Amino acid sequence: MASINKRPNGKWRAQYYDAAGKQPTRHFDRKADARRWLDEVTAAVVTGTYVDPKNAKTTVGEWCATWLAGYATRRASTVRQAKTHVAQIEKAFGTLQLGQVRPSAVRSWCAKLKADGAADSYVYALHARLSQIMSDAVHDGILAKNPCSRRTSPGAGKQRPYCATTEQVWSLYDTFPAHLRPAVLLGAFVGLRTAEACGLKTGHVDFMRGIVNPTLQWPADELKTETSKTAVPIPAELSLQLSAAVAEWGSDWVVSDGGGGQASPWSIDRAMRTARKKVTGLPAEFRFHDLRHYLASLLIASGADVKVVQARMRHASAKTTLDTYGHLWPDADESTRAAVGAVLAARMDSSNAAKDSARTEGASR
Repeated sequence: MASINKRPNGKWRAQYYDAAGKQPTRHFDRKADARRWLDEVTAAVVTGTYVDPKNAKTTVGEWCATWLAGYATRRASTVRQAKTHVAQIEKAFGTLQLGQVRPSAVRSWCAKLKADGAADSYVYALHARLSQIMSDAVHDGILAKNPCSRRTSPGAGKQRPYCATTEQVWSLYDTFPAHLRPAVLLGAFVGLRTAEACGLKTGHVDFMRGIVNPTLQWPADELKTETSKTAVPIPAELSLQLSAAVAEWGSDWVVSDGGGGQASPWSIDRAMRTARKKVTGLPAEFRFHDLRHYLASLLIASGADVKVVQARMRHASAKTTLDTYGHLWPDADESTRAAVGAVLAARMDSSNAAKDSARTEGASR
């Protein structure tokens, strides 16, 4: 219900009842202004974009604090990453009211981050986080519309990972400390990520049947998704090398710290930083994670299709596989050219054979 009444002081009072039963009121010098305001409020209620005037004063910083409190139920590593993103968001927009963050401001923020040297993937992740936070504010009824959209998105950038050669992989293996060499095998030939390699227990490997069952990530947390837990078949040669390493270091972990304990991701990262300097041709930014790219390139070169590579890389979708490794498959132009050429060649052979037959028949007459 809404109403407009003239007050004794000559002002026009406009008021309405909101969904909570409260009665927001505003005063205007002219009745037309009061009517326009009520019409705008009514339209916002009907379209679902109405925001309580008190909630509209919520700043980005205040909402981020509330949002993080609710987000704290996730695993510790996920929350830490969110806090890192939120710190950047608060630095740019913290003092502004939620409704004051415009799409143009979001675009300018992304452009400044890039100009300051931030990687495309990092800027994309920050924009995605801001969009997530703003979307939750809309869902909570304290923001009318999310200022983030595909129009403001900076794009993730095209990923063209460096794929090490087989010689470079074995050079890394030889350069790594002996107790950490199983990690190189797990990264290059099983496709495990750093934390997954550190979290692999001997009980997660069926050495007889040749199957690795990723279950934990460092220190001993369950993997985030069921896709990440997909069993990976390995050849007998790799089983023998892994079992020999386990026997040598006497640990419950496939990758040990050299004293029977569990290796940490930091120890592997340090070993990688040292080793990559000694391997000819490896880029300075080469990471342990890039050993997964070697495995993908190895599978593609052997003729594996996208679904097989997706399964071995334990990607949730084939789109992720194609976005990351699509450029490694053989040139589509050549394969389609060959397919069409084969059909035309067969047609020409058939036509020539028919002409030869007609000539022979005519000559015999």
